Amino acid sequence: MSLRSRTAGAVLALAVPFALAAVPAGADPVPDPDPFVWTDLTPTYTATTDYQYEPFAVTDGYARTDICDKDGLGGKGGAGYHYVKAAGVGSLDPAEPSGLLYETDSGGGRALVAAEWIVRAGSGTVPTLFGRQFQGPTTVPGVTGSVYTLRAWIWKDNPRGLFAQWNPTVTCP
Repeated sequence: MSLRSRTAGAVLALAVPFALAAVPAGADPVPDPDPFVWTDLTPTYTATTDYQYEPFAVTDGYARTDICDKDGLGGKGGAGYHYVKAAGVGSLDPAEPSGLLYETDSGGGRALVAAEWIVRAGSGTVPTLFGRQFQGPTTVPGVTGSVYTLRAWIWKDNPRGLFAQWNPTVTCP
């Protein structure tokens, strides 16, 4: 056996345990999209940067809710506090998410964790954005009726994936 073959075998033997450790047991991750989707999300980053300071979101028309949304059915994590701009519901514009998601930060304030697009259900077709199909129908605090949603965890890493519905690292106090 050549030195190159032995080296490749050793590297593989070391890499496999690390690769397996990267996927938590019982996780059902949403495969991350093509890396170029981050280019498509640039307008979202730009549009939501100021909202890292929560009062700016309220000033710009996002209605604050005091209900921290968590997955009560499967224990898959939380979504956080929904802030909804009623005029934006139905928007598929990356620069105009109709919802923002916050969690309580260590200082007792709220930290922006994700952007959310909300579209009313009932049209018969499930909307798509960034090459992803929206999830639902479901309900969202602050929105009347059944809706489809797409969440992009651009301000907080989500081990389940960039567009996963729930984030196991978001907790509700």
